[in-house]
Amino acid sequence: MSGASSSTSPVAARISQRRDDGTGALVGYLPIGFPDLDTSIEAAVALVENGVDILELGLPYSDPVMDGPVIQAAAQQSLANGFKLRHAFDAVRAVKERVSAPVLLMTYWNPIIQFGVDSFADQLQAAGGAGLITPDLVPDEATGWLAASDRTGLDRVFLAAPSSSETRLRRTAEVSRGFVYAVSTMGITGARADVDRAARGLVGRLRDVGVDGESAFTCVGIGISTGKQVREVLGYADGAIVGSALVAALAEGGVSAVAACAAGLSEGTAPVGADDAIAAVADVAREGSVSA
Repeated sequence: MSGASSSTSPVAARISQRRDDGTGALVGYLPIGFPDLDTSIEAAVALVENGVDILELGLPYSDPVMDGPVIQAAAQQSLANGFKLRHAFDAVRAVKERVSAPVLLMTYWNPIIQFGVDSFADQLQAAGGAGLITPDLVPDEATGWLAASDRTGLDRVFLAAPSSSETRLRRTAEVSRGFVYAVSTMGITGARADVDRAARGLVGRLRDVGVDGESAFTCVGIGISTGKQVREVLGYADGAIVGSALVAALAEGGVSAVAACAAGLSEGTAPVGADDAIAAVADVAREGSVSA
């Protein structure tokens, strides 16, 4: 995985730290400019203050075909409020002035082409951003971005899906930096158990091509909405990505609600501590005394 070691990537370093803690990373998504620019900045800060390890800030796009209805509605409101691409750099800079968590931007590729790949990379780096998640850009079509990210040291997070061929997965693993974003909802319907099974299988396939969970990482986004689900995902992946649940909380209750949602989700990242171990020993002792 090119350049994905924790020594060169702040995102990978944070995931590695959480893995060393005996758990994994919580990645939280919010769109920039929703419900307005200032509130979106406050909400992003609130996520980190309530246990989110890595921020994923979305650039609103007029045709977000890969997003669910909650995120689509938020993006449309942001655009209606006058969102401009330069606001992304303002938001990253404002957030980084207040928290140390790495900040990734998630964006469709067309706006970056229109802005200029090198110019965008330079301005994102200057603002303190960690890199990009590019859901509709595949490695074979990313020559310009690979060069710009190598020059600036920015992370580049590509997506992997259950439908991806072994060749595509291997190439994605080779060029991603920070983590590989594993999605399991593409073409999958039905019970959550089926979605989770697909995600586990995809993570296993990524492990086979070099995303080993030690020097290279996989984070999973599969409609996670509770701390329990976060813990389940961290049982087989290096990070859990939450988007719609956080956006919905912000839409319904503002910054305080999204802060509470993040706090609940972050409970799923808590490693098993000494208190848990003591309680487990006590339970065993009690069971022994009863059976005796």
